[in-house]
Amino acid sequence: MLPLPIDPAVAQSFAALLLAHVLADFTFQTNWMVQHKQKPMVLLLHIAVVFVLSTVFLGGIWQVALVVALAHLVIDAIKTWALPAQIRSSLTAFMIDQGAHMITLICAAVWWPGAISQGIWADYAPIALPPVILLAGFITSVTAGGYVVGMLTARYQAVADIPEVGLPDAGRLIGWLERSMIFLLVLIGQPGGVGFLIAAKSVLRLDTAKQGRQASEYVIIGTMASFAWALGATYSTLALLEIASRVP
Repeated sequence: MLPLPIDPAVAQSFAALLLAHVLADFTFQTNWMVQHKQKPMVLLLHIAVVFVLSTVFLGGIWQVALVVALAHLVIDAIKTWALPAQIRSSLTAFMIDQGAHMITLICAAVWWPGAISQGIWADYAPIALPPVILLAGFITSVTAGGYVVGMLTARYQAVADIPEVGLPDAGRLIGWLERSMIFLLVLIGQPGGVGFLIAAKSVLRLDTAKQGRQASEYVIIGTMASFAWALGATYSTLALLEIASRVP
C-alpha cells in the first residue's frame, strides 16, 4: 500500500490543536467546571482555556485558535443546554461530542495548513511532532479513559451495591495506573504484558468478585472497558506516529 502524501504543516497544526484540546477537556477542566457548565461564565471560562492553549501551541496564531474555540463553544453549548441531563451525561453524548471536536480540529488544520509554520514554534514543529502526539495520546488513554469507564459503569454501580470500604479515589488511581502501564507496554512493543496485567488485576479483585454475580460482572465490565479504551487509544497514537513519520 502506497503512503498517502501528507502536508507536514497540516500534520503539525493538527497535533498542536489536538494537544490543546485534550489538555483543555481532560486536564484543565475540573470536576467543578463540568458540574457547573450550565452557568454561562463557567462555560466561557472553559472556552477561554481552549483558546489560550490553542494559541500557545500554534505559536501565537490566535486567528485559528479563535475559530477552534468558537466551534468548541457551539458544540459544548448544544450538549450543555439542548440535551436533557440524563442524555448529556451518557457515554453516547460524550463520544459524539468528542467526535465533533475532532472533526473541527481536522478541518482547522486542513483549511489553515500554514498556521503553525507562521508561529514562533515554526523551527521546532517537526522535532516536536512525535512528543506532542505521544503526550496527547497518553492523556486520551489515561485521563479521558477514566471518564469513559465511569460513564459506562455508572448505571451498574447502584445495582451492583459494592460497599465503599477502599481508600478514597483509589479506584480512579488504579485505573490511571493500569492504563498508563498499557500505554507504555504497547509503546515499547510488549503488548503481551497486558495479559499479565489482566491476570494480576483479576487476582487482586477476587474478594470483590466473591460478593456476588452483580459485583463480579460490574468489576469485569469496568476492567474490560478500561483495558479496551487504553489499547484503542494507544494503537491510535501509534497510527498517528506512523503518519507523522511519513511527513517529509
